[in-house]
Amino acid sequence: MNIKPLADRVVIKMLEAEETTKSGIILAGTAKEKPQVAEVVAVGPGGVVDGKEVKMELEVGDRVIMSKYAGTEVKLDGEEYTILRQSDILAKVD
Repeated sequence: MNIKPLADRVVIKMLEAEETTKSGIILAGTAKEKPQVAEVVAVGPGGVVDGKEVKMELEVGDRVIMSKYAGTEVKLDGEEYTILRQSDILAKVD
C-alpha cells in the first residue's frame, strides 16, 4: 500500500533511538526518549493551504527534526509512520 499525503502534509518514518549512551550504558526500552529525527517517505503537492501559497521544501529521503508531539501516528502494513504538516518540521539534518 502506498501513502500519498495531501496539501502541505509530509509522511515520515521515525529513526531508531540510540540504545546505548556515549559512555556505553545500555538503555532499557522504557528509558529511551521518543526520537525526534525521522526520514521523509512521502511529500504532499503543496498549493494553497488556508488561503496561503505553500511551497514544499522537503523531498523523499530527507532526514528531519520534528516537533516532539507533532503529527498523527499511523500503522500501515506493520510499519509505523507519522503524518504531519510541513510547518511542524523544524530542520533538515545533513
